[in-house]
Formats: sequence, C-alpha cells, structure tokens
Amino acid sequence: MEIVDKARQGDRRAIARLISLSENEEPGAGEALKMMYPYTGNAHIVGITGPPGSGKSTLTDKLVKELRKRQKTVGILAVDPTSPFTGGAILGDRVRMSDLNLDPGVYIRSMGTRGRLGGLAKATHFAVKILDACGFDYIFIETVGVGQSEVDIVKTADTTIVVTVPGLGDDIQAIKAGILEIGDIFVVNKADRDGANRVVIELEMMLELNPNKPEWDFPIIMTVAPQNKGVMETVDSIIKHYNYLNESGELLRRRRERMRTEIFDLVTQQLTMHLTQKLAREGRFEKELDRVLNKINDPYTLVKSILEETLR
Repeated sequence: MEIVDKARQGDRRAIARLISLSENEEPGAGEALKMMYPYTGNAHIVGITGPPGSGKSTLTDKLVKELRKRQKTVGILAVDPTSPFTGGAILGDRVRMSDLNLDPGVYIRSMGTRGRLGGLAKATHFAVKILDACGFDYIFIETVGVGQSEVDIVKTADTTIVVTVPGLGDDIQAIKAGILEIGDIFVVNKADRDGANRVVIELEMMLELNPNKPEWDFPIIMTVAPQNKGVMETVDSIIKHYNYLNESGELLRRRRERMRTEIFDLVTQQLTMHLTQKLAREGRFEKELDRVLNKINDPYTLVKSILEETLR
C-alpha cells in the first residue's frame, strides 16, 4: 500500500491521512494497520494526564523541546474535546504548541474525543501504532482534563505522568480516587504558587499508603513549565522509568495486558457490528423488541437466543 510506504518514509500528509482513515473507520484503515503492525513496539509511549488547568499542554511543549535537544523524534497526540460545531477536535493544544509544528522531528495531531469518556479518543490506540511504525522515538499522549473515572491513558501509555497544581481546593483528595493510582511520575506544576510544598507532602503520604507498592520509586517533581524549571528532571525521570520497565520485565507485562485488552475490544466491536448488520438484514429485531416491552419475552432470553443463533 503506497500510503503506508510514504508514511514510513516520513511523509506527513501520508501520516495524517492514515490517522484520519483509522479515526473515521474508512475502508483501507484495517489493511493499513495490519501492514504497519510489524514495525511497532519501538517507541516509548508517554501519557500526560491531570485536571483541567494544570498546564499539561505547556509542560508537554517543554518536555518535547528538551527531548529534541537530545536528538529524539517525538509524535504528539493531543486529545481535545470535540467541537459541537464541526464534530472535530477543538485544536487548542496545537495552537499552544504552534512553534513545534515547524520542527521536522515533531509531528502533532489533535484528536476529538467524539463524546467518548476515559480521556482518550476512540482512535488514539490506532494513531499510536501509526506513529510508532513511522519511527518516532517518543509518542506523547495528552489527555483531555480528566476526572476520577477517566483513566484510559494507563491502557495505552508505558509511562504515565500525573500533573497537578496547588490551589485545586481539596487538591489530592479531589484526584486520589482515580488518577493518583495510575501515575508513574507525579508533577506538581505551577510550583511557584503558594501551597506547592503541601501538595508534594500530600502526594508523598498518599503514595506511602499504597499497599501494593512496586520497586519503582515514584518521583514527585516540582515544575514551573513556562520557565523550564523541573523540565530536565522530568525528562530524566521519563527515561529512568523506561529503563526500569525494561530491566524489571514490567514493560513486557504491561504491553501483554494492553494487547489482551485490545484484542478483546476488537472482537467485541466486530461481533457487535456483525450482530447489528445481521439483525437489520433479518428485520425482526423491532418485533422482538416489542415482545420484550410487552413482557412476552425478557431481554436475557432474547440475548441468549441471538447469541446462540449467531455463534453456532
């Protein structure tokens, strides 16, 4: 497939087209992903998540510039809320990182969530594989501002950075039930504000309470991203964490679990599509639905009979 060859040679238009194909589930997307899969598995995938207003985009911008100083290439997937007017990404992150667009060693793509919860877009996994196969050393995924239940980033990233800031009200209490548990590196951004030291202490206390504490010593880094304070230390921690993952065997374990989840998700999607098309062709689903609503049948018996007919 010519577009795959062009993308792997660094053609940005081809990369963009491939991501759009997968994002829109267009014909040819599946074949392209199959062709690219053998070239994946080499990039270090870094997720950046945290509450809205914690400065994730500015921090990402500075971290990527530090990696570029170290001669590394970087792909950035900035997941934005979907525009209610266009149905696409709002593109706020790309605006904030506009000078990186001029760097030939950086590729930036904004992706709309399209109403999906979890902090990521549906096609983020596909986009990661495309950038990985195209040879980027690092792939950064910046989530939308997440809440406690929006932790999908851990299913995609090798290293997850949780960003918080002083002055969030209940600070750690507000995030401890969800995203605190998924972090590998913790960043207290905007650390020139009052209360930064208290956030660090609270994070240390929360991490100490973890009953399943791994060998990895979670770094807590204070940053002031616009001034580049703490940026070099954060990049060093990202590299150190990747070395830990490799040496401990944790990277293989995480990627194996991710692949297991991805395969089951794909099976579920394909089965759902097959069932939907089959029921539409037979034209009997609405009648069965009426029977359930009129208590002639129940949903559990109906589901069992549909599955038995489909899978036999």
